[in-house]
Amino acid sequence: METEAHILVVDDDREIRDLLARFLAKHGLRVTTARDGVEMMKALETHRIDLVVLDLMLPGEGGLVLCRKLRATSAIPVIMLTAMGEETDRIVGLEMGADDYMAKPFNPRELLARIKAVLRRAPAAALDAPAKGYRFARFALDPGTRTLADETGQPIELTGGEFELLLAFVERPQRVLTRDQLLDLTRGREAGPFDRAIDIQVSRLRRKIETDPADPVLIKTVRGGGYMLAVKVERS
Repeated sequence: METEAHILVVDDDREIRDLLARFLAKHGLRVTTARDGVEMMKALETHRIDLVVLDLMLPGEGGLVLCRKLRATSAIPVIMLTAMGEETDRIVGLEMGADDYMAKPFNPRELLARIKAVLRRAPAAALDAPAKGYRFARFALDPGTRTLADETGQPIELTGGEFELLLAFVERPQRVLTRDQLLDLTRGREAGPFDRAIDIQVSRLRRKIETDPADPVLIKTVRGGGYMLAVKVERS
């Protein structure tokens, strides 16, 4: 985060918007706020947004619908804000493409830490890192440009979380990775013992790269262990 990142905070509670705008700006972030989906879309059209903090409960279109719409056209990272204890909403949010979630009420410092962790995984990262590509099955993964393409060169859209998960696998092919290891490698935070985030991300990733997601041959489930990329990887 050497350059000033631009955060869009979408929440219908004015006090929360103003508090986060002041707090995040104090810590070197540029902040734009929106109170609903209409203002959110206008902000995305007129600004280069690096990350969206999106409340689940909004007037008009809710956060889940807005997250799905955003994911249809963009890979901008999303941190979802949910009501305390609404585990189902958090799971659905991740399925819709959110990169992380926080339950209200939350500590602004923890949100700042989550924002920094997600931004480190965002496409702007590692601009000056040496290029090192990976080939596996019929795919080519380029960490430099953070892109995935099939054998015809057709790009495959990945969210920030999906890209980091796939990168963790291709860097450690044919090795069993536990959920805890994958959480450490991709989410940059400690997760509870019942956190299903990795299972959800694996499921979403399989739908994009497996011929038959119901019978995966690339990302295998290892009973009692975790997951494994079951094919050889070539480095370029």
